[in-house]
Amino acid sequence: MGTSRDSDPRVVAIRGAIDVANDTPADLRAAVSELVEKIGTRNGLAAADIISAQFTVTPDLVSGFPATAARTAGWPEVPMLCSAAIDVPNALPRCVRILVHAYLPAVKKPEHVYLGAAVRLRPDLSVGPVDSHE
Repeated sequence: MGTSRDSDPRVVAIRGAIDVANDTPADLRAAVSELVEKIGTRNGLAAADIISAQFTVTPDLVSGFPATAARTAGWPEVPMLCSAAIDVPNALPRCVRILVHAYLPAVKKPEHVYLGAAVRLRPDLSVGPVDSHE
């Protein structure tokens, strides 16, 4: 008889996105802080559980790096990368997307976090209110 491996950690990918009110350092910082906090809370993550994070920003966001905001929001040691999203016509403006690789217990399903107007990007993956940032 084997032992249960349900609580052994496994690597998962957690997706998320948020729209930014205006392209200012303060608004970008606030949006990214909210996004990384919700990802951590909903998934029961500590910064030590996170392997890496990749951010993309739409071309209309140039006031700062999301990784800088994430470091100040509690992920100071997480390896992160920022890049520009492709400029697709009619895409959601001022949008920050994230892909986080982290360890979760095998029994825990990753909870993806889409906030504000970004909920419409993946309503099938969204949890929580659809019409506003929580």
